Amino acid sequence: METDFVNWLLARIPADPRLEVPPGDDAAVLRPPAGRRTVVTVDMLMEGTDFILGADCPARAVGHKALAVNLSDLAAMAARPEAAVVAVSLPSRGGDALGRGLLEGIEALAAEHGVTLAGGDTNAWDGPLVISITAIGSVMPGVAWRRDGARPGDLLVVTGAFGGSLLGRHLAVMPRCREALAIAARHRVHAAIDVSDGLTLDVSRMMAASGTAAVLDAARIPIHPDAVRMSRLPGDGRTPLDHALADGEDFELVLAMPPDAAQAAVAAGADLPHSTPLTIIGEVIAGQGLFLRHPDGAQTPLPPRGFLHDFAG
Repeated sequence: METDFVNWLLARIPADPRLEVPPGDDAAVLRPPAGRRTVVTVDMLMEGTDFILGADCPARAVGHKALAVNLSDLAAMAARPEAAVVAVSLPSRGGDALGRGLLEGIEALAAEHGVTLAGGDTNAWDGPLVISITAIGSVMPGVAWRRDGARPGDLLVVTGAFGGSLLGRHLAVMPRCREALAIAARHRVHAAIDVSDGLTLDVSRMMAASGTAAVLDAARIPIHPDAVRMSRLPGDGRTPLDHALADGEDFELVLAMPPDAAQAAVAAGADLPHSTPLTIIGEVIAGQGLFLRHPDGAQTPLPPRGFLHDFAG
């Protein structure tokens, strides 16, 4: 029953000084960090679209991802994670066990990033599992990273590697929160975005917001080993580079940085949390659109590709 589940859940949430009124009331009351701005993001995951429950995708993994994708959005703003609110619609059959598994995944990642669970809502229905998390972060006034600040002459820097995420990394998302905070503390960043839907698609969004264009160097795109593995699957027919450019669900960061800051950040990349690599993959130019620079120096238009929800009709 819902009451038993909620009582179990509330008993697991530790007290936190950021909560003036803790979970269990009609609403939580947060104490915003002094002198900082509040950053709010929300993301919904639906069974059948974002995940398929099973042996390779237990409820704990779904809970982890549901929080991780929100923390990735906070990382793209250089915001420090603070709190999260969880809403879940559980299937009527087996919902209790699913809910407990979800919380295990959420709790573990929340503890890793210092996130307090501020509350939420539970429902039951005859449909599939749906989970929506609202994450709250904080940032000093006027310094939040945005999509719209890229300038011609900036270099494009990425964390990590790309492609083949559906072989498992789409569930084991590692939000780059600590990396973002470390970079923001040491280097100038003009614009940023996280890669949720596809490298070319999300870079194109940054360029559109900034009123600029970009050239990506084919030889410099960091290709994940999963992209190579996926390209070798029977019937795939795509190159590792194509997977890296368009697969999505990588949840890495793309940063537009002045050349001196970009070079300094890459040189100091080994000092980042998890020794996360930084790579310069291209540059921002005047104009519109995306272009791919091939190893022979030729440039061709690069259509933005990735995942888009289809709202038919």
